[in-house]
Amino acid sequence: MNHEVELLRELVSIASPSTQEHAASAYLAEAMRARGYDEAFVDEAGNPVGIWGTGPREIVLLGHIDTVPGHIPVRQEGDLLHGRGSVDAKGPLACFVSAVARLPKSNQYRLVVIGAVEEEAASSKGARHVIERYHPECFIIGEPSQWHAVTLGYKGRLLVDYTLRHDMAHSAGQLASGPEMAVEFWNTVTRHAAEYNVGRAVFDALDTSLRSIYTTSDGLQEVVTQRIGLRLPLAYDIEALQTYMHEQAGEASLAFSGYEIAHKSDKNNPLVKAFLKAIREQGGDPKFKVKTGTSDMNVLAPHWRCPVVAYGPGDSSLDHTPHEHINLQDYSRSIAVLTRVLHLLVETTPAAA
Repeated sequence: MNHEVELLRELVSIASPSTQEHAASAYLAEAMRARGYDEAFVDEAGNPVGIWGTGPREIVLLGHIDTVPGHIPVRQEGDLLHGRGSVDAKGPLACFVSAVARLPKSNQYRLVVIGAVEEEAASSKGARHVIERYHPECFIIGEPSQWHAVTLGYKGRLLVDYTLRHDMAHSAGQLASGPEMAVEFWNTVTRHAAEYNVGRAVFDALDTSLRSIYTTSDGLQEVVTQRIGLRLPLAYDIEALQTYMHEQAGEASLAFSGYEIAHKSDKNNPLVKAFLKAIREQGGDPKFKVKTGTSDMNVLAPHWRCPVVAYGPGDSSLDHTPHEHINLQDYSRSIAVLTRVLHLLVETTPAAA
């Protein structure tokens, strides 16, 4: 395990907030070369890519190498490794690299490991870059699920930027101020979501979050901006929502961005069955999860249209927090599980018709 832990420790030690992944990408490409990957390089988008095996059939393992901002000193306390990205999602990515390197090479399959850049940004630059470059029979997204669970689905996303330019008025007057109008719009959105969510489970609900609100003034006019984040359930009518929000915005302008459709995989396919078997062989009781956030699964699943799950060590409740850390025993178990999964897929998956 020492070299596998060292891979994770070194990767976590290299800061790689979104758009600043170059050093981490170069390190991971070199680490894959050192482990005997047939090819290892940094592609045009900045993704480190490693290819194991020479066969015509592909399995893609795509994690992300970028992190949210915030420095957490890298330190190990017993089995716990602290550091930004240890869970989200360098732990899963290092698990991918290590598991693939444990396998014999095949002339029937090639396993493609990708560390996508800008997953934490709304751009998903790395994932979008590889859409047309690879054609997998199945793929695995590197996100923390804990070693004994797989994630089947993620909600969709929409970002809403609200801008209101409003003539100044005396605060003792009866006219609503710009900030008050912006807050009322936010309250309207949350009421709409609350009405939609009645009787629905969490994964089927419309979630709202106020990301920021800011006011400036030149003494004559005030400008209020706010960003609202929406987490979208499956089969949600996005056009109806946008029409409704425009109607409620009054004199304010709205800009929409970061749209991703929700996705949920089925359980009846060789990929899921391989995970269930491998987790049980490691002494685990397999669990299925769905998540209220988004991942590169949302970007790739509509295009690749093949079996997909998200998998990786780590507790996702620690994502983006100042307390981010990973249990190295769970990291080890995840590598063993994934190695077995890939072995089962390569040995037992029938050729495509």
